[in-house]
Amino acid sequence: MANTKSAKKAARVEIRRRAINSKRKSQIRTAIRKVEVAVKSGDAKAAAAAFQSAKPAISKGVSKGVLKKNSAARKISRLNSAVKKLAVKK
Repeated sequence: MANTKSAKKAARVEIRRRAINSKRKSQIRTAIRKVEVAVKSGDAKAAAAAFQSAKPAISKGVSKGVLKKNSAARKISRLNSAVKKLAVKK
């Protein structure tokens, strides 16, 4: 357990930050899942729309420190290629 006043405050802050980061990660995973479901269903318009909302969510995760830059770029790239592949099929 923390002994000093500053360590106690840091522990409280960490609890709040963990809750916020958990919520952000969950929102990002949900956005990615929506794109993947739309791609699986074969709906090109829905997939494109879901990707357009997922892309800024992933980028915001990077700026907030929830995701690393390269992993976010990889996720965006893979989602984008899946959406483009679906558009070409139609």
